[in-house]
Amino acid sequence: MSPRRARPGRPPSVRPVARPRRFRAVVTDVDGTLTDESRRLDPVALTYVRRLEDRGVPVLLATGNVLPIALALYRSLGLSGPIVAENGGMLYRTLDNGESVVERLADPSVARRAFDRLVDAGLPVRRLFTDRWRESEVALEPTVSVRRVRAALGGLSVDVESTGFAIHLMQAGAGKLPALGRALGYLGLTPRDCVILGDGDNDARMLRAAGFGVSFSSGSARARRAAGYVARAPFAAGFVEGLKASGILRGPVPPG
Repeated sequence: MSPRRARPGRPPSVRPVARPRRFRAVVTDVDGTLTDESRRLDPVALTYVRRLEDRGVPVLLATGNVLPIALALYRSLGLSGPIVAENGGMLYRTLDNGESVVERLADPSVARRAFDRLVDAGLPVRRLFTDRWRESEVALEPTVSVRRVRAALGGLSVDVESTGFAIHLMQAGAGKLPALGRALGYLGLTPRDCVILGDGDNDARMLRAAGFGVSFSSGSARARRAAGYVARAPFAAGFVEGLKASGILRGPVPPG
């Protein structure tokens, strides 16, 4: 697939956002946010993630990736927040006793019916290799436009969202923001308590709901419009820039 290219650098744009006195958590997308344009994890961004966790600030992953991939990253980085995976279709969290809990938040049969319709319509769609582990949705390689996919699925109760790396088919009403609201509720938080960072169309609703929403020069037009702060730097460098701009790395650790 062709990775999204960074747009020419420009001064960061900031619009007023309603901030709590102190942000208490960070929510981040993975591909295009903690990575470069080739989806390689950025070591500098990961260092900042570890710095947040070491200071007692939980970091939550909100990704279109399948849960096994997100869980491997979660464990390798020593994260403490829940995981929103499959574009909001799956939620992973750990209880105080260390037990793992997985919730499926979308009906996969809706997405599978949508995929079958696309095939019947003759569209050249291909499911991602990782769909063999996907439990709540269908993700497609970006071989056709989102517009054509939506047109072929008219009348079905299905949402179609683009990450820039894949096209996701999901039961209508699901998505990252509803799943994130549920995940944060277990921590006694809301999106307004969080710095939220992302670069895709599927991140836009989260960015709009954030206490401090960050996208990047490499982000989609929809993500950049939704964000309160648009970093000059692309991809993971923009993640670091946005964290610094939010102020969450300054001052005392917020109370739990």
